[in-house]
Amino acid sequence: MTDKSTFTPEEWKHILGGVMLAGMAVTMADQSGLWGMLKESMASTSAVLNTRTEPDSNGLVQAVIADFQTSEGRTAAREEIKSVLAGATSSPEAQAKAVDALKKVATLLDTKASADAQAFKSWLQAIGQRTADAANEGGFLGFGGVAVSDAEKAALDQIAQALNPSVA
Repeated sequence: MTDKSTFTPEEWKHILGGVMLAGMAVTMADQSGLWGMLKESMASTSAVLNTRTEPDSNGLVQAVIADFQTSEGRTAAREEIKSVLAGATSSPEAQAKAVDALKKVATLLDTKASADAQAFKSWLQAIGQRTADAANEGGFLGFGGVAVSDAEKAALDQIAQALNPSVA
């Protein structure tokens, strides 16, 4: 079974950051105002935390969730996100950096956690999907618009391609 000890501290930081970047990549694709951004951020966090009660989630997912429940784990994730997004001057640039980081996470998972890699990558995609589904785009004050915008669909496709380059 794969767990935190499978990875170096630096690699683990990449894994933790990747979990948050999966949702952020979607949020950055199509900004839906303050309320939409809050809804999408809460959906991303909820997708992560709700997994802890799912009996069929794998050991690697559970290890990540356990680490997010510690100050050290949250700090490591925050540091990784800052590092990944450093220098980005626009949402599209930040989104591209987030997707690139997810490619690195996928390679790391395939190399060091092959037995759990696909389930973990599916979880990352589910986080992105829950984020996209959280707020309508293109409406007024939350009314109208579409559930998932074309830009968010494109971001989800980019995430899928980053995580599973041979499948997407």
